[in-house]
Order: sequence, then structure tokens, then C-alpha cells
Amino acid sequence: MGFSEAVQAVLAKYMVIEGRARRSEYWWFTLAMILGNIATGVVDGILGISLLSILFGLAVLIPSLTVSIRRLHDVGKSGWWLLIVLVPIVGWLVLLFFTVQDSQQGANAYGENPKQA
Repeated sequence: MGFSEAVQAVLAKYMVIEGRARRSEYWWFTLAMILGNIATGVVDGILGISLLSILFGLAVLIPSLTVSIRRLHDVGKSGWWLLIVLVPIVGWLVLLFFTVQDSQQGANAYGENPKQA
């Protein structure tokens, strides 16, 4: 899955928490969010406001949460594991560990493996 395919897939399923998201889908969308934050930050810096950054953050909030939940489903974890980021430092490291893992082989409680579909 390439950059544009991943971003389109995440935005098309922006309210879907069922199912699984491949590693490539999650990380390409994460890259798109980073690039969007940089671009809006530069424009906001030039204009001396922070409106674009706030609007961009609000626009990608729900899609980023749902793709994160589907990514956790892909490795066999409940979406509730996303709350571990509330634990300072360690929580982010645990979430990073989960998101870089390969997909769980075969079907799991959250659906079929998207690599094999």
C-alpha cells in the first residue's frame, strides 16, 4: 500500500473502528499527518496565527484515532490499549512497540488479516 492509497483508505474509513489496519496504512497516514502539521505550522508562522494548525488537528483527530485502534486490532490488541499513552513516556513506548509489530497471522477476533485479503 502506497502513500496516497493509505491516506485515502484511512479517510474513507474515518469513523470505522471495526477491522484491522496494516502497518503501511498506519505509518503512511502518520507521515501525512506529520507533513500536514509541518505545512500548517509554517503557514501559521508566516501569518502569525495558529488557526490552520488547530483546524488541521481537528480534521485529522478522529481518523487518526480510528486508524490507531484498527492498527492495535491488527496485532491482536483491544483498542482500549490506546489509552496507554496517558502513562508518561512508557505509554508512548508501549504503543510504539505495538504499532511497529507485524500483523497477527490469519484471522483474529477483529477480522481477517488485511495482508491476505
